[in-house]
Amino acid sequence: MAIIIRGSIPRNLFRKQYMAISINNKQLQSILERTPAHHNIMLVGVHGIGKSRIISDYYRARGVEVVTLFLGQMSDPGDLIGLPHLNEATGRTEFMPPYWFPEGDKPIVLFLDELNRARPEMLQSVMDLALNRKLAGRSLPAGSRIISAVNDGEEYQITELDPALVSRFNVYLFRPTVSEWLFWAEQKGVDERILRFIENNQDALDAPFNVNADSIDKCADRRAWERVSDVIQGMDELDETTLLLIGGIIGAKATARFAESLTENSVISGADLLLHFSTVQKRLKSMKLPQFALINDHIFRCLEARGYPENQTDLVGTNLEKYLHWLEKNDLREALMHLINLFSSATYPNANLFVMTKKPSVYTLITDYIREL
Repeated sequence: MAIIIRGSIPRNLFRKQYMAISINNKQLQSILERTPAHHNIMLVGVHGIGKSRIISDYYRARGVEVVTLFLGQMSDPGDLIGLPHLNEATGRTEFMPPYWFPEGDKPIVLFLDELNRARPEMLQSVMDLALNRKLAGRSLPAGSRIISAVNDGEEYQITELDPALVSRFNVYLFRPTVSEWLFWAEQKGVDERILRFIENNQDALDAPFNVNADSIDKCADRRAWERVSDVIQGMDELDETTLLLIGGIIGAKATARFAESLTENSVISGADLLLHFSTVQKRLKSMKLPQFALINDHIFRCLEARGYPENQTDLVGTNLEKYLHWLEKNDLREALMHLINLFSSATYPNANLFVMTKKPSVYTLITDYIREL
């Protein structure tokens, strides 16, 4: 039987270093949907990229309980399989169910976090669990899934996994994109200054750890930027003490870059443009084409994620229309085409729906531009 592959295979699809296929968040969601329940999944990735949260959010949104076990924190197999006790009726030793074991027959997702930080004796128990869905003779409810997450790299203190254990999992190198994080951060209300900074400095989202550092090297990661947002939310200006506090979260280098970005004539945010176009209009004249691309991306992320209330929808739609006319009037055709391509790409369905239903005149403008192409 012939196997037909539609489209070209990206050259970086398979990463030789990890011997695993590389996927982003959107691809992970599709894989979770299509993977049979009796298949196990292993996600390989650096810390702080949201592996556990993404898994939990995905299944809980579908009404499936997610039981998370941090295997690196378990010191004894009894924490995983339960403690033995004597059954006086039979005279035999049995294992009491551990605290986490599900009651009833409703399937669960068992998320084994920090799998390669577990002690070797713990991993022996995982072998039977991964193969037979059993622990000490007790079966997980039918239809339950097992998903694990591991860190990989010389900067981590990890336990080498037995090839026989790895063979029981479908293994994926998890690399969520910067755009995916920005969209998630927009939904969660991460401080806008951080969003602007990451848009302009995408390498700062996941700073590499220096394994050769003479002392503890604090680096930025996605989890750390969330904590920075917690600190600066609602603060108009960041004083010296606040910057010192931030330095302990993302490190000195990232803090210096972030502080410098706050003093620059930074890119206008899509949120500001949609709500305060008349205020930011003069600043648009100083923007270059790459900056307009960032503005356009942020406009669509805002429309997709924020869900503007009824008392703002007319203002938002009107300002978007003004922005389109401004781009046309100032002969910024490439920036205008970029914005139209975002609409045509179907990447932002909620944003498209907003335009078509809340501001039909903008939709008409866009379709007219498309016909002229």
